[in-house]
Amino acid sequence: MTPATSANPFSLWVYLSQTPLLWLTVTLLVYAVADAISRASGRNPFVNPVLHSIWVIGVFLHVTGTSYSTYFGGAQFVHFLIGPATVALAVPLYENRKIVMESILPMLFALIVGCAAAIVSVIVLAEALGLPRTVILALAPKSVTAGVAMGIAETLGADPSLTAVAVVLTGITGAIVVTPMMNGLRIKDFRARGFAAGLASHGIGTARAFQVDEVAGAFAGIAMGLNALVTSLLVPLAATLLLK
Repeated sequence: MTPATSANPFSLWVYLSQTPLLWLTVTLLVYAVADAISRASGRNPFVNPVLHSIWVIGVFLHVTGTSYSTYFGGAQFVHFLIGPATVALAVPLYENRKIVMESILPMLFALIVGCAAAIVSVIVLAEALGLPRTVILALAPKSVTAGVAMGIAETLGADPSLTAVAVVLTGITGAIVVTPMMNGLRIKDFRARGFAAGLASHGIGTARAFQVDEVAGAFAGIAMGLNALVTSLLVPLAATLLLK
């Protein structure tokens, strides 16, 4: 550290804000605090740690005038772990393989119906609201994990960044409403609850399912993976048939 940065706290901040370690630390610290609050609340769905981490970090970046590219320089290390975390879902899947095989036919039926409903509903609603074709195409794959959804959007000539926003909002919304909705519908089978969460709200919904029950988490992971495959096949077809 130079004498100039020692004498001027603002210069020190400018120096620190350019280091990836700072933003990695901020990301982990904010999430750790949000997760602790979530645990203290009994995992209340409205105290979702992902949701609150997003707005806290967003406010912090805005107040400090930090660009997203600078922030992502550190946050990319967490982003990299999405891949290994997704692969790790195979562990509870293997441990619950007997239950999974017993439910294979209902799962496949729910997969097709749920995937089609997610795609058709957003296309029809967005077109009824008069949204541009490129926006509708960006929203269509909103219920699958971000990497797959952005790839689908790019293939269709849509804006992947808009798709990413839609994916995150879908995931957070699903993680918040899934438990109250399932309780309200009196659905107590954790296989169905988990599969619905993973199907509708991908990784964020799967994380919420694991917080509730391991079996629910395993079925959510299955739904997330299979939905990514089916959605990549159905979105182009739905766009061709439904969009004028």
